[in-house]
Amino acid sequence: MSALVFLAPGFEEIEAITVIDILRRAEIETVTAGLVLGPITAARQTTHLADVALTELDPAREFELVVLPGGAEGARHLAESPLVRDWLVRQRARGQWVAAICAAPTALLVHGWLDPKTKIVCHPSVQAQFPAGQVQAAERVVVDGRLITSLAAGSAMEFAFEIVRQLRRPEAVAKVNQGVRAMV
Repeated sequence: MSALVFLAPGFEEIEAITVIDILRRAEIETVTAGLVLGPITAARQTTHLADVALTELDPAREFELVVLPGGAEGARHLAESPLVRDWLVRQRARGQWVAAICAAPTALLVHGWLDPKTKIVCHPSVQAQFPAGQVQAAERVVVDGRLITSLAAGSAMEFAFEIVRQLRRPEAVAKVNQGVRAMV
């Protein structure tokens, strides 16, 4: 089992690092791919190094999941990236999972990945960009088919555990939670 997490300039640190940490604790091979070469400056001006540049990642490689962390600037970069679009298209064609948090569902919208009937949740600041009835504003995490979406940085732990629940089983969530003691 493996996951790919995109790291775009301006990504929200909590949303990316929390997911990476929890997936790795769940023994899911997790690869981070930078949309730029070298250090990536995140939303709160922290600097991060991806495992690989997205331009260098073999498009034939299969991942059970791709993750799009949010952050306004990070989501904008994800939406502008033809490589991200290509990965999303491949994930759908392969019947694999996609997960997006905060403003990142806007990249799914821009890339034409969302069906208007797909239920999502996203940051309140971007909800108006989606068709009426699509956003489940009262929810913190929404699973619809092979898509997992989440509200914002404050729901990052719930988002990460829901990913583990969907990719593994509830038992995997319980095992990982023994070390972190989150409210899941």
